Amino acid sequence: MSSTDRTTASVAAPSALPSPSSGRAPGHPAPGHPAPGHPAPGAAGSPGPALAAAMLGFALITLDTSVVNVALPAIGADLRAGMSGLQWVVDAYTLAFAALLLSSGALADRVGASRAYGIGVVVFVLASAACGLAPGLPELLAARAVQGTAAAAMLPASLALVREAYGDPGRRARAVSLWAAGGTVAVALGPVVGGALTTAWSWRGIFFVNLPLGLLALVLLTRVAPSERRPAPLDLPGQLTAMTALGALTFAAIEGGTEAWWALGVAGVSFAAFLVIETRRRHPVVPLGLFRNTTVAVAVAAGSANSVAFYGMLFVFSLFFQQVLGLSALAAGLMFLPMTGLLAGVNILSAKAAARYGPRLPIVLGQTVAVAGLLGLLTVDAGTSPWAQALLLVPLALGAGFSLPPLIASMMEAVPAERAGTAAGLLNAVRQTAGALAIAVFGSMAAASMETALRASLLISAAFLTLTTLASLRLPGRRA
Repeated sequence: MSSTDRTTASVAAPSALPSPSSGRAPGHPAPGHPAPGHPAPGAAGSPGPALAAAMLGFALITLDTSVVNVALPAIGADLRAGMSGLQWVVDAYTLAFAALLLSSGALADRVGASRAYGIGVVVFVLASAACGLAPGLPELLAARAVQGTAAAAMLPASLALVREAYGDPGRRARAVSLWAAGGTVAVALGPVVGGALTTAWSWRGIFFVNLPLGLLALVLLTRVAPSERRPAPLDLPGQLTAMTALGALTFAAIEGGTEAWWALGVAGVSFAAFLVIETRRRHPVVPLGLFRNTTVAVAVAAGSANSVAFYGMLFVFSLFFQQVLGLSALAAGLMFLPMTGLLAGVNILSAKAAARYGPRLPIVLGQTVAVAGLLGLLTVDAGTSPWAQALLLVPLALGAGFSLPPLIASMMEAVPAERAGTAAGLLNAVRQTAGALAIAVFGSMAAASMETALRASLLISAAFLTLTTLASLRLPGRRA
């Protein structure tokens, strides 16, 4: 893989953000694409509109991974939803997003990136309006699943728009950095925006805010020339069995009871069918041979542990701040600002450290800091000062933000260039799924006792991260 490919893959997936998924390496010219330094067929005049449209779409996607958490108590009170219902409000979006990322890159290639992006934005805006207007919980969950489906279509297409608009490798890398920065800012502002809208207006406002942003992205898209369509294989049996397995497993974790055993059986059968299908497909959605590479296996496990800790704590502490401490939605959102506001800066420092010392050191160091942060949060209870709690969340963000970019970059470097996009999509899908399962498990514990759930979720996250920290010692050290 070229240095440009590595740079693009690294900056395209900052901490707590989805990494790009496509059928090829980010920044790597596809058949029918121009060579670096030549005009891109999808760019008409200035590439600015394409970059702005892509940044808006990526910001919308990442905003919806963090904006909902602080609004959950208000949603529960208004729609009379219990804890399992609130878990599904988050996971209906995340699971659809994660599962469909496996194939969305190939789909964007087949219909053209600009068309896929436009369709995705339209569906996302309509689904957001449906969320805001939902009269009950079933309607909200259905609209959230459609939102996640649209987000999966938008993500690889948005990055493809940037790749097509910038032919020069250096300008392309800088453009992708801006694209990724937009998502980082959205994650940082998500809890605050969600809290402000919920407190000043209603929880419905967190979905209506997507409408003007989505319409602006569509206006910008009209200034971008249509993308070329390219043949790309689709593995529909693999995609369907993966979705069934993930959905059934999450159902079992959230709902419990007798139905959980049936769901676990469905998940097991679906996963077994998935493995059989993937070993026999010429173009599998998940090439299982990738896991024979130690770096890939460790990166997937460590990325999953990172998501369990980050997304799981956002969910649990959003409920703790409001249900136990009695804070408003806005105050709860502000509690996360010191934590999420550091992500962009930590990502930059991490990239510099990886360039100087190699990826293993920042990965191990970052995960160690995150574990220490999780253990420090065990001291939190109802009597702890809110400001102290906000500051105690910072080490988790520092550790997650410092470890994830070099982890992704090392995985991209460990696979052939033609498999880099597939590897990125796999890593991102597994990370999102891990976050969804964490919310399912931690939420089920919170339904019984919030104090117990807080301690247990911290210990589970710390144990998982400790194991992957030890495994990360097997990663390559300093580059030759």
